[in-house]
Amino acid sequence: MADLILWRPLQDLKKEMDRIWQEFFGKELLTERWEGISWAPAVDVSETDDKVIVKVDVPGVNPEDMEISLMDNVLVIKGEKKREEEEKKENFYRVERFYGSFMRSIPIPCEVEEDKIEATYKDGVLKIILPKKPEEKKKVIKINVEK
Repeated sequence: MADLILWRPLQDLKKEMDRIWQEFFGKELLTERWEGISWAPAVDVSETDDKVIVKVDVPGVNPEDMEISLMDNVLVIKGEKKREEEEKKENFYRVERFYGSFMRSIPIPCEVEEDKIEATYKDGVLKIILPKKPEEKKKVIKINVEK
């Protein structure tokens, strides 16, 4: 039987693009700190008048294995999808599901009320609601210009 090879087309594409950029510019542009991160979940960011809503697809990830933080208006979501215990009798023909650590950094376009942030996890989707800080009313001063 042939050896099982994990197929990760996006990582292969990244390696090829890194090689091309390195050949063109003569140096590596991406740092090695990303090497341990093998996948990144899909994210939707939307905004209403009073909140920013972030939805993250993380099926199979335990909420206990995720860490959410906000610093300088950047929402950081870290976590790990752990590999399921394999049954030794199985012979895999294809492995496409991602496992391992992930991290997403999402810039938030406005100031938020940190103490009112809510996060829920349902059906593999992490939903984070970031209430906006109410903007202070700006005082309008009318200035007469003499002719």
